[in-house]
This record gives sequence, C-alpha cells and structure tokens, in this order.
Amino acid sequence: MRMSAYINGFRGVLLRELLRFIHQRSRLLASLVRPLLWLVVFAAGFRAALGIAIIPPYETYITYEVYIVPGLVGIIVLFNAMQSSLSMVYDREMGSMRVLLTSPLPRAYLLICKLLSGALTSLFQVFGFLLIARLFNVNPPLFGYLWVLPATLLGALMLGALGLLLSSLIRQLENFAGVMNFVVFPMFFLSSALYPLWKMREANELIYYICAANPFTHAVELIRFALYAQFNAQAFWITTITALILTGTAIISYDPGRGLLQRKR
Repeated sequence: MRMSAYINGFRGVLLRELLRFIHQRSRLLASLVRPLLWLVVFAAGFRAALGIAIIPPYETYITYEVYIVPGLVGIIVLFNAMQSSLSMVYDREMGSMRVLLTSPLPRAYLLICKLLSGALTSLFQVFGFLLIARLFNVNPPLFGYLWVLPATLLGALMLGALGLLLSSLIRQLENFAGVMNFVVFPMFFLSSALYPLWKMREANELIYYICAANPFTHAVELIRFALYAQFNAQAFWITTITALILTGTAIISYDPGRGLLQRKR
C-alpha cells in the first residue's frame, strides 16, 4: 500500500476529530471552565494552608497558583482522553467504528491515528487555558510554551492510550460514566497535580508511595518541568514506557482474533 494512503488515512481521522471538537462548543467551554474554577476557587482556599511551594526546576518558592497550573493542564488532558474514549464507545455502538476498522489500512495504524488525533486536539484546549492563566499572574518563561508542547503531547498520548484501552473494555455507553469516575478522580487526586509529593509524604507515607507510582504524577511532573523550560528525565521515561505499554495492550484488545473483544462475543 502506498504511503499516500497512510497519510490520507491519518488526515481523515484527524479532520474528523477536529470537526467534532469544533462542533461541540460545550466541550471546549467545559475544558476551560473546569480548570479555571480550580485555579481561582481551589487555589484561593488552599493558599493559606499551603502558602508557597517549591517548584523543582528552580528550587525556588512560588505561589500556589503557579504550582497548580501544570496539574490543571494534566486534568484537561485527562478529561479529553476520557471524552475521546467515550466517543469511541459511541462510535462502536453506532457502527462507524466498525467501518473505520474494516478499512484496508492496518487496524493498529488506525487506532494510533485515532490516539494521536485525540492528543493533538488536547493541545488546543491546553494552550487556550495557559493563555487565560496569564490573566491570573501565571507567567512561565516564553520558552516554556515551546517545551510544554511535546511534554503535553506525550502525556496526552499516555492518557489517550488508557482511554483507548478502557473503550475496548466497556461494552455499553451507560456504563462509561461510572468507569470514568472510578479512573479519573483517583488518578487525579492521588498525584502531584494539586500538592507537592513532599507534602504528601508529610501527611501519609502510604499515600505518598501511591502517588509516586501513579503514571499521571509523572505526566504532570513532565509538564511542570517543561513549562519552566526544564527536562525531567525520570518523568519522561516513565510516561513514555507507560504510553507504549498501554498502546500495545489497547491494540491487542481491539484485535478480534486475540483481544478482549473476542471473549465478549
């Protein structure tokens, strides 16, 4: 098969995701309002408790609003990944997913295109939030906006792969909300998105180790360092390896000959 067929296939999947995102204005609004509420209301409530925090790239004291922004970027990406997996469950029920996966292109390639398209869509929401966050005196270095692009994309791929795997496990659209809450909120709260890990360790040793083992923690730390033009090698490798494992598992799960879909027929 010619390379042009692969390019056209990716272009078609990406265009479909972008058009769906543009037409769903409420989705864009919700993706911006949710983290802004956390930034304004939640930060105001916890400023007195946490006061100032240490940001690892510079080991300097910063306001809680500045510390929490990378975590809120992570929650945008996480919710978008779950939204994408919801759309895949819906497409499977409506039959459009079956049409996509029965095209001449390899199934694995089409799923990766779907995954990458969802990750690229997240970037529009993230940069919209970062621009609005500047109104609240969150002003990272200008180079940070460039560094955070690949970091956010990698985190979005990891979380999108998790959503892709979940979409292969969920058979009915009605069950998705419960599963999403079961995954999203523990993953978000048991991470360094809202509090530094050293604060977690001071509060509870067990919770600290759970947060340290949470892949979402490392995705957030990768974004946090990148936003301030720094590189966290440990977070990068953990996020990359987790993304590869989840992607491979999701591709196998969508294989009717080997995956979970075969067992549930």
